Amino acid sequence: EYGPKGGKQVKSEPKTYRAGVPSQLAIVGLKADTAYGYRMHYKLTGEPDFATGPEYSFHTQRKAGSSFSFLVQGDSHPERLNKMNVPELYERVLNSAVKQKSDFMICMGDDFSIDTMAEHNQKSIEGAYTKQVPYLGLVGNSAPIFLVNGNHEQAAKVNLNGTPDSVGVWTQTARNRNFSQPAPDGFYTGNSEEVKHIGLLRDYFAWTWGDATFVVIDPYWHSEVAVDNTLSGGNKRRDLWDITLGDKQYQWLKKTLSESKAKYKFVFAHHVHGTSRGGTDIAHLYEWGGKDQRGVNVFAQKRPNWDLTIQQIFEKYGVSIFFQGHDHIFVKQELNGVIYQSTPVPADSSNPLYNADAYRTGDKVSGAGLLKVSISPEKAKVEFLRSYLPAQEVDGKKHFETAYSYEVTPKEKTSEK
Repeated sequence: EYGPKGGKQVKSEPKTYRAGVPSQLAIVGLKADTAYGYRMHYKLTGEPDFATGPEYSFHTQRKAGSSFSFLVQGDSHPERLNKMNVPELYERVLNSAVKQKSDFMICMGDDFSIDTMAEHNQKSIEGAYTKQVPYLGLVGNSAPIFLVNGNHEQAAKVNLNGTPDSVGVWTQTARNRNFSQPAPDGFYTGNSEEVKHIGLLRDYFAWTWGDATFVVIDPYWHSEVAVDNTLSGGNKRRDLWDITLGDKQYQWLKKTLSESKAKYKFVFAHHVHGTSRGGTDIAHLYEWGGKDQRGVNVFAQKRPNWDLTIQQIFEKYGVSIFFQGHDHIFVKQELNGVIYQSTPVPADSSNPLYNADAYRTGDKVSGAGLLKVSISPEKAKVEFLRSYLPAQEVDGKKHFETAYSYEVTPKEKTSEK
């Protein structure tokens, strides 16, 4: 049962569901820029009457000129139990996130680690995704969850074998079954190429909301090699020219940013190149910046079909902030007018500065937590909301305190000529 807040309620047709099996129900005909409430009426097998679940809410696409906020979560790593992920703290972070009343949340990858499993089979991989449902569902019942593909997910072309029984197929189908992700439909743009035994990958996509365009990109499904770590371990790839967004994703990225008339443009990927450490420190390399390890620009030779590096696209078409995960640390850097924002983990109670040595410049802030980005026509404000366990709230420390904040203003519009 759903409808605008205070307005007429509509009921969907009854449907039978199986316990423990994810199912998706599309609600159509919604009005733009409207707050909706909804609740489930359900009846268990053998029971005579329907019960009513709690009421939740969501907001449809904001119109230009509106104010709203969104959240960004770094690598939650639930498999690193009580080390990088303390369940009590993770739950507290997500419950606190709900209170921000943000329109949606973007998770930066490494939320469903597959490569650390003792066995890789369909059941174990499905379990990695269902394990996160109760946690991310704390936010997801009222704010869409968008997933960025990370290296530990192992959702990658290299893990396909041509049959339905492969880690690549099991991982991506579990992801799309448990967490509905965007496919090109007129509202979202993105990857329109179907993969055998999976269908649409839903791995890169973009949409506009209010005064901002949001763009998620992914190298893992479009490189012929393992981008970072492999399922079997071993040495990582050294020639990162082998890692790529691919021609189709590259052209889509350029087209999306060049045609956007939004005041703010935000791009999200698990990491520069999908591997290594650092932000602007490595943005001059490979297809991101055009140079090899010797500092020689070989971009034209290595990417003959591309006219601009990824960084040059960001600069030319006015990307406000590039968000990345992977390094488990809050760092704000800037390169030629583009902010590079690395995200902390949400639930590590030890509050270290992971991988700080990989960042030669920028503002580094210790601690776990989330990022909240508040958008208005005049400015976008980024806040690092730092998380603590109750026992850690001493000496002035307060859970979800603002550990660092900054603002960005709209750039001059640049379009393709």
